[in-house]
Amino acid sequence: MALCLAGAPISMAQNPNSLFPAHMAPATFRKRSPNLSASFVYILGLAAPQEQRLLKHVIEPYIRNATMIISLIAVILFVGLVGVALLGGRLGRLLPEEQLSAESKDAVKLAMGLIATMTAVLLGLLITSAKGTYDTAEGEVMQMAAKVALLDRVLALYGPETGDARHALRDAIADGIRRTWPANRSAAVQLEPNEQMGDAVYVAIHRLTPHDDAQRTLKTQAATLMVQLGELRSLLRAQAVPSVSKPLMIALVSWLVVIFLGFSLVVPANATSTLALVAGAFSVACAMFLILELDHPFAGVLRIPSDPMINTLNHLAKEAT
Repeated sequence: MALCLAGAPISMAQNPNSLFPAHMAPATFRKRSPNLSASFVYILGLAAPQEQRLLKHVIEPYIRNATMIISLIAVILFVGLVGVALLGGRLGRLLPEEQLSAESKDAVKLAMGLIATMTAVLLGLLITSAKGTYDTAEGEVMQMAAKVALLDRVLALYGPETGDARHALRDAIADGIRRTWPANRSAAVQLEPNEQMGDAVYVAIHRLTPHDDAQRTLKTQAATLMVQLGELRSLLRAQAVPSVSKPLMIALVSWLVVIFLGFSLVVPANATSTLALVAGAFSVACAMFLILELDHPFAGVLRIPSDPMINTLNHLAKEAT
C-alpha cells in the first residue's frame, strides 16, 4: 500500500527536483535544468499525467477508505459464512434419511477434510505474503529514517554553510510526517510529496561550494544518500497498491463456503454445533481482516508506526540546538 513517506530527500524522488545521475533516470522522465549543473537531471516520478490521475483518483481514495472497506469485507464474509452454515443445517433437515447415512457422512467429512487442508495451506500463504509486504515496507521506512539521519550528519560535517539545507530538511521531514501519518487516523494519507519543500532542500545542497577535497567528498555523499532515499521512496510508492492475488482470495472464499456448507449438512442441528460453526466463521473473518490490513501498511488499523521518522526528526532538532 503506497504511499508517501516523510523527508525532503524522499519527496525529491517524486518531483522535478529529484537528484539522480543521468544514467539512472528513465529517458522519458529526464529534463535538464538550465540553471544547474549538467551532471544532474530531474526525475519526474509522478509527473506523468496518467500516474498523477492514478494517485489522485484511485490510490489516495482507496487508502483513505481502507479501514472501512477492509472491515466491511470481513463483516460480509462472516455474515455470509454464518448464513451458509444455517442454510446447510436447514437443507440437512430436508434431506431424506438415506442421504444422511453413516457412510454418506463419512464421505462428506473426508471431502471436507481435504478441502479444509487446502484452505489452511492457502490461508497460510496469503498471511505470509501479506506479512512479507508489511515487513518490507516497515524495513524501508527504517532505512529511510536512518539515511535521513545520516544525510543530516553529513551536512553537519560539511560545515556551517549547510545550515539552510539542514533547516529545510527538518521542515520537509516534519511536513512529510504530518502528511503520511496524520494525527487524525481517519484523515486521508496524502501520497503526493510537498514539492516546494523538496525543492528547497535540493537547491540548498546544490548551492554548496566545496573548498577542499573533504567538502567535495561530503557533498558527493549527500547526493548519493539523496539517490538512495529516492529509490526507497519509489519502492514504497510502487507498493501502494494491493499485492494480494484476487484469484487466490476468490478461491479461498469459495472453499470456505463449501466447507461450511458441507459440515453444516452432517453435524447435528443443535446449539453447540451452530456455535462452533459461528466461531469458525468469526475466526476466518478475522484472518481475512488481518490479511487485508497487512497488505495496506500505511492505512487501516495495523499501519506502519511513524516512530522511526519521528525519532529521527527529534534527533535532527536536538542536533540543531
